[in-house]
Amino acid sequence: MTLMQNLLGASAALALTAGAAAADPAILFDLGGKFDKSFNESAFNGAERWAAETGGTYAEVEIQSDAQREQAIRRFAESGANPIVMAGFAWATSLERVAADYPETSFTIIDMVVDAPNVRSVVFNEHEGSFLVGMMAAMASETGTVSFIGGMDIPLIRKFGCGYAQGVMAVNPEATVIANMTGTTPAAWNDPVRGSELTLAQISQGSDVVFAAAGGTGVGVLQTAADSNILSIGVDANQNFLHPGQVLTSMLKRVDNAVFDAFSQGEALETGFNVMGVANEGVGYALDEFNADLITAEMQEAVDAAAAEIAAGTLVVHDYTSDESCPALTF
Repeated sequence: MTLMQNLLGASAALALTAGAAAADPAILFDLGGKFDKSFNESAFNGAERWAAETGGTYAEVEIQSDAQREQAIRRFAESGANPIVMAGFAWATSLERVAADYPETSFTIIDMVVDAPNVRSVVFNEHEGSFLVGMMAAMASETGTVSFIGGMDIPLIRKFGCGYAQGVMAVNPEATVIANMTGTTPAAWNDPVRGSELTLAQISQGSDVVFAAAGGTGVGVLQTAADSNILSIGVDANQNFLHPGQVLTSMLKRVDNAVFDAFSQGEALETGFNVMGVANEGVGYALDEFNADLITAEMQEAVDAAAAEIAAGTLVVHDYTSDESCPALTF
């Protein structure tokens, strides 16, 4: 059972639902909503899994604008929620302002680092998981041209695209990788129409496999790929079910595990820097009944071997955010 927080009035004041227990955990979703079938929904699934397994309750809020961020954090902290989990890098500035005011409250932020003694910063090696699905894209492609559609043009999303291109080139050094970003503002996370337009443009250039790392925008990418009879690759949550037999795989970013773990630790949350990658199953690829016929034994063997090398440290995938360069792709 969840305790929904409501946004009230033009000023978007946040009203806490009556009856929330003092030490219930709370989760704050990013723009795009908790049912974006991607990043936010993965976070939601982690909270729901915790509630189902423990019988506990949690509070939640879906903001409608950046202006609501700091107020949302403060309202939860003042209500006694603990820990408070923020899904998304965009919460960082507000959390930096708030954390010191509530030293007895533990916070978790996903996809950004906030250096404070009561904050756990969870980041992912998205480039590693993207490398694996890039390998799959190259092995599945019949044209030798594949593509990538990102959401908001920021280093984090370029990190996905760069890892993907490296995986493609590892399989086929002669391949062509086309990359487009949806936009430069937060609206880029929730523009499926624009995602569809970009997909059609990439198809016209020969792409027959498209990887979307674009939040809700990716729904339009996957739909258009299915309608055009090309393969797509989902992101964050397992999106294979959206178009069975048309989604080659999904690059899993286990945001759900990050939320579940934070909620499970409760007020005793271990703070500090936490990295989730291939080695600790923080990222990977999805294989289920919806894409089993698309993944050959050869493909799975090659990708699993690469994953083992990444985990062992013998295969190093370049991280775009380390120096904002990509040896395999020009943005």
